[in-house]
Amino acid sequence: MPTTGGSASRAAVTDDAPSVAAAVAQFALTGLIVLAAFLVAALFLFRSIGQSEALRDARQYALLSGQGIVEPELRDGLAAGHEAALARVDTVVQERVLGERVVRVKIWSRDGRVLYSDEPRLIGSTYALDPEKLGVLRSGGTRAELSGLDGPENRFEQGQGSLYEVYLPIRLPDGTAVLFETYQRATSVVSTGRRIWLPFAALLLVSLVLLWLVQVPLAWRLARRLRRSQLDRETFLVRAVEASADERRRIAADLHDGVVQDLAGISYSLSAAAESTDPEPSPALRTTLLEAAAATRDGMRRLRSLLVEIHPPNLRSAGLEAAISDLLASLHATGIETSLDIAGDVALSEETELLFYRAAGEAIRNVVRHSGAKRVSVRIDATGGRARLEVMDDGVGFASADRERSRAEGHVGLSLLEELAARMRGSLEVQSAPGAGTSFVMEVPGP
Repeated sequence: MPTTGGSASRAAVTDDAPSVAAAVAQFALTGLIVLAAFLVAALFLFRSIGQSEALRDARQYALLSGQGIVEPELRDGLAAGHEAALARVDTVVQERVLGERVVRVKIWSRDGRVLYSDEPRLIGSTYALDPEKLGVLRSGGTRAELSGLDGPENRFEQGQGSLYEVYLPIRLPDGTAVLFETYQRATSVVSTGRRIWLPFAALLLVSLVLLWLVQVPLAWRLARRLRRSQLDRETFLVRAVEASADERRRIAADLHDGVVQDLAGISYSLSAAAESTDPEPSPALRTTLLEAAAATRDGMRRLRSLLVEIHPPNLRSAGLEAAISDLLASLHATGIETSLDIAGDVALSEETELLFYRAAGEAIRNVVRHSGAKRVSVRIDATGGRARLEVMDDGVGFASADRERSRAEGHVGLSLLEELAARMRGSLEVQSAPGAGTSFVMEVPGP
């Protein structure tokens, strides 16, 4: 393989790598979305808490107005409608209870008669009390709810906007329990809740934004470190592959020019000696010489097969199909039926061809060593912008635990191929089960 291929590989590593800026931008955007979602949820929670606190404040305000201000001014004549008793309560209510927040005050008897209201037209009228109001009269406590203002007793409050009814029991001088009711503006209640939760929301927002702003530069630094580490690792992997290819080429050349030529010379010499008639060799010696010559030629054939595996000359000269055919030729000698199918329109890059050749060689060697298969098929095609190598056999297969054990024992051929495929943004998948053969599939972007 030419050395320029290594440079191209390194360039591919750098060019195809995801941008650090894009990765950090994705992290920042994701963090911003999470921050916004968390902030929205927190705002709903704070708003709910603020509303609850505002209603509690409204109840406290009504309790203070009813039991702290109005109840001490009640007189026995109030239930009978005496003007002096009504005037005394009205003075206190007008001066100390009504205002921007409270727009209406009513005092009810248990039978639903309005004993007092700052709206004089309601005094003496009788309306059915809601079960909630009767329950408060019986059990005590304070209750607040948003009023629908749809009852006849609310005809004078309509047009005042949204109002909260807040009511509680108070007692006349003779101990009779009556219902004290205030109508408080919803805007005042809401503004009270807003004053409660807005500071916490603002503090949370500032804290989250600061946290996000601090994380972005940290993420940038971490991403750059990880990217540098990944690039270094990929560069080392490319260099290791290139060094392996160079070493394979050197070993192949040394074997071909040295040992193979020596064995060829020895084979010819042995054959000539066996056929020599001067002097006539003994039959036993002649047989020995012929057997030695045959063994030498067989060793030469095995060495040439090994040379093909170490460094495939056909991959550069005749192409991938011829190189893989040479790999499959070694299976014919063992009686294994083979087939090779390469789609006619496939035009792979030099790097992909070399990767597929190495992957096919690893799969075929595993078939010879471990599978006991009777048939092996190799198929290469390209569809959907991806090149695909598939090696199938009908051998004994293996369990996933067997592969992990093999990896632990130092057999890293498949692991190296997985890394090479991942570097090219591809994948390697090996599927097998005992008695079900093995499927070896590699896909990379292509062609």
